[in-house]
Amino acid sequence: MPELTRRRALGAAAALAAAAGTQTVAVARAADTGHHGGPEAFDEVYRGRRIMGRAADGGGHHHEHGVGYAVFIDGVELHVMQNADGSWISVVSHYDPVPTPRAAARAAVVELQGAPLVPLGMPMPQQ
Repeated sequence: MPELTRRRALGAAAALAAAAGTQTVAVARAADTGHHGGPEAFDEVYRGRRIMGRAADGGGHHHEHGVGYAVFIDGVELHVMQNADGSWISVVSHYDPVPTPRAAARAAVVELQGAPLVPLGMPMPQQ
């Protein structure tokens, strides 16, 4: 039987911590999913901005291959995308993945710092 060394003990502890973290993320994701395995719909005011999210049909620019998810800030659509690992990003916080579309909407509100969200495809207002 191999001798227990500090390196092996730390490796075993790291493996247990990683397994526990994976279970925590899975439970958190399961808690924020809707009836069909997708994210739960939401409608709330966050930092003075109304954020909404709901399942969207396959039409438009969402996910042409099936049902997508639509997120809105003050009635303007915030384009969101789910990554392969289950995390979500938006056009406002593209390099900061979050666990849910609600978290993506909240992160966008924080990033916008009160500025209006300009819909995709619209020219930026001149100053």
